[in-house]
Amino acid sequence: MTGQKNVGFQAIRDEVLNRIQTRIWPQGSLLPTELELAAEFGCARATVNRALRELADQGIVTRKRKGGTRVTTTPIKQAKLPITVVRQTIEEMNAEYRYALVSRTVIDCPAWLQAKLGLFEGAQVLHLTCMHHADNRPFQFEERWINIDAVPHVTGEDFLTVGPNEWLLAEVPFSNAEIAFSAVPATGQLQEFLSVPPGTPLFQLERTTWFQNQPVTFVRMTFHQGYQMRTTY
Repeated sequence: MTGQKNVGFQAIRDEVLNRIQTRIWPQGSLLPTELELAAEFGCARATVNRALRELADQGIVTRKRKGGTRVTTTPIKQAKLPITVVRQTIEEMNAEYRYALVSRTVIDCPAWLQAKLGLFEGAQVLHLTCMHHADNRPFQFEERWINIDAVPHVTGEDFLTVGPNEWLLAEVPFSNAEIAFSAVPATGQLQEFLSVPPGTPLFQLERTTWFQNQPVTFVRMTFHQGYQMRTTY
């Protein structure tokens, strides 16, 4: 590829990956510098930088300031878990989606959530519980807390027709998220709303999102019996 002009970062990324896979650059080896690669491919250094950043994001190379770029000794695959809209998930199953708001209350943030989100005592949150159905069968029970300081206009939304997850994705940006997965037994509300016998094991996902270091929302989503979550990497 030497001497090529107007080479895109994708071509450089793919060529670097090819050289790694064919052991031209084996695991642990130090790659040429960005300036050397830019000269080889006949492109700007920024183009090389972007190609190497993508490979670093995929865990194929590691980059250190003043230490260069090395092929990862044991490359790490990173799973991609996008934040999806449950309505779209159900519709992609060719099922009819139905949403129902169960409760909506402005409350003082409970102590356990203050500790989790780093909120001050007396901070207020909007507490919501909702049901999502697929072909009139229970699909997901959602319990959510929204930090009113982060999203003041949320108090004007009744959530009677649009679920809070879908509303938040359209209204509020987020910069990072934390996700936890659990298997929980069906008790109380979960047993009632998901229509399962007591003690039934259920898949539960908890997610916290932030925008510029300010917590936006914490949600606990519990799915119908037998639910499977899939991801790609």
